[in-house]
Amino acid sequence: MLQPPHQSLQVAAVPAQRVPAPVRDRQGQAGPWHTEAVCRRDEAGLFFAPSKEPTASRLAREEAAKRVCARCPVMIACREHALLQPEPYGVWGGLTAAERRVVLARRRRREMELKAAPGAGDHRIAG
Repeated sequence: MLQPPHQSLQVAAVPAQRVPAPVRDRQGQAGPWHTEAVCRRDEAGLFFAPSKEPTASRLAREEAAKRVCARCPVMIACREHALLQPEPYGVWGGLTAAERRVVLARRRRREMELKAAPGAGDHRIAG
């Protein structure tokens, strides 16, 4: 009997060596953020595209994944993880890979603008 493809994806979704700093769980204990992720209880295949997925199917699947993310208590930690790695595939923290690329480009542009601003690094008091 073949196992559903989502079971292998669930293990690969958050590799242990790439997990960011711990967050507090419902009992106040520090632990990896992904232990509280709602997607751990849902179908992991919802968050990653099968090969050659038709566009309409991909969009519907991504919207369903985003609905799961919207109710997740660690959505922001998940999103930041995906942005810092950066994760090249899947829906993480309510954002698709394409949406994450836009966020990263905006962050880079903002950093460059701040560096280029007159007096950006000069906080000394004249006197």
